[in-house]
Amino acid sequence: MQTKDYKDEFKQKGLKNTKQRAAILEILQESDRPITAEQVYNELKEKNVPVNLSTIYRNFLFLCEKELVNKLALTGESSTFYEINRMVHRHYLVCLGCKKVLAIDDCPLESYEELLAEETNFVITGHKLDIFGYCADCQKKDLNEQHNKNS
Repeated sequence: MQTKDYKDEFKQKGLKNTKQRAAILEILQESDRPITAEQVYNELKEKNVPVNLSTIYRNFLFLCEKELVNKLALTGESSTFYEINRMVHRHYLVCLGCKKVLAIDDCPLESYEELLAEETNFVITGHKLDIFGYCADCQKKDLNEQHNKNS
C-alpha cells in the first residue's frame, strides 16, 4: 500500500511534517469510522511505527486545531473518537455493546432545521445527532448468550 504524502497539507496549515503525524493521518484516512487514540496507537504498533500514546494525543491536539482531524465526544461515551476531516456533515450510530461508531452520511434533520428556524425566528448554526443502539455483531452475541443460558 502506498503512503499518501501529507507534506502539502502540513505546510498549508503551518505544521511540521513528521513521520508520526503522517502515519496518524494515514490510519484515520484508511478508517471507515471514527476511532480512538488507543486504536490508532495499536495500528501504528502493528505497522512498526515507533510512537507513544502521549505523542498521538499531542498530534491530535494540533491536527484538530488545524482542522485536519475532527474530534468527537459522543454523548454518554467516555472515549473520544477522531476521524479525518472530510469536510462533510455527519451523524453517528454508536453501539452500546462494543462501542463501535459508524458514520451516517445523510442528514435527516436539514429540512426540520429549516422549519424550526422559520417557525421560531431562530438562527440555527448547527446540530448534533448521535443514535445509540446495538450493532448486528452485539445482537448476535446477545442471542447466542441467551441461547446458551436456556440450553
